[in-house]
Amino acid sequence: MCLAIPGKIVEIVDVDNRIAKVEVGGVKRNINIGMLGEDEARVGDYVLIHVGFAMSKVDEHEAHETLRVLKEIGEFDLELEQFKTAVE
Repeated sequence: MCLAIPGKIVEIVDVDNRIAKVEVGGVKRNINIGMLGEDEARVGDYVLIHVGFAMSKVDEHEAHETLRVLKEIGEFDLELEQFKTAVE
C-alpha cells in the first residue's frame, strides 16, 4: 500500500522549481512542494508526502501521531523503504 508519510522540511533546495529536502526517519530526499502555496512550506514545517510530492502541510503533533499510527499498523517500514528508494 502506498500511503502518505509525514516528513520535516530541512532545506529549500530550489525555490524556482519548488523543490525541498525533507527528512523521514533519518532519511533525506528531495520532494516537490509545488502543490502547496508559496508561503505554506518553510524549513521546519511538516508535510505529508506521497510519491515525491508534498500533498499538504501538517502540524508537528499530527506528523508524529501519523508516524505512530503507521508504525502501529505495520506500514511505517514499507513507507520508509519506498521513501529511501525514491529517485531524486
